[in-house]
Amino acid sequence: MGFLEDFQASVEALPAMLQRNYSLMRELDKSLQGVQTGNEQRCQQEIEDIKYGLESGSITYDPAKLKFSDEAIEEQKHCVRIADEKVALASQTYDLVDAHIQQLDQFMRKLEELRQEKEAATTAAAAAAAAAAAASVATGTPVAATVTASAGTSTADNTPKGGRSGERGRGGRKKTAKVPTEQPAPAIDLELPVDPNEPTYCLCNQVSYGEMVACDNNDCKIEWYHFGCVGVKEHPKGKWYCPSCIGFQKKRKGK
Repeated sequence: MGFLEDFQASVEALPAMLQRNYSLMRELDKSLQGVQTGNEQRCQQEIEDIKYGLESGSITYDPAKLKFSDEAIEEQKHCVRIADEKVALASQTYDLVDAHIQQLDQFMRKLEELRQEKEAATTAAAAAAAAAAAASVATGTPVAATVTASAGTSTADNTPKGGRSGERGRGGRKKTAKVPTEQPAPAIDLELPVDPNEPTYCLCNQVSYGEMVACDNNDCKIEWYHFGCVGVKEHPKGKWYCPSCIGFQKKRKGK
């Protein structure tokens, strides 16, 4: 199937693309934390300087002039730009995964259509066989005899009227009527190829599907979990730990 080959090729490239986006988001997050820390320290120092100037009388109280420096304001704008870039990258990653999910749904619908067509053909064949059996019971003639008689009638109808079936025609060749036979329809193979090297995740030890959540413990052995397997209904806000790692985190906090 051309569609299956295309889907497999696109899925094989998906992990590398996701890994690249996640690495970029980590770098942006690290950069954002550094800029935020520096800006907080700068703003705190400027507040202390303003308080000292007001108390010493070197600065006259004027609400219009009491504000942060241009450097501090520019750092805050830079933090906003980094955050917007991180959000845009996360949205791009989500759309990428969603596109593959929709493509998989389309492939599954095609397989379902093929399965229904095969079932319809099987049902029609079974109905024809049942009708032939009922006819043989009503006439008292075995099914095989009925089929043979039908074949004989078809042969007789196709025999030329100018003589008997055993009569030879011109050139010494014997004239015979050929009874066309129906060729069985090729079976449709609906088995999906299984990749034994495809990684498994979650407590159920199955491949990735649907919505999944990642454990925030960097040492987690499984890392990714299906929503249904861990009782999650929507993406958690903040850090989330799997059932195996949450006990370890509590022990670390208790020390």
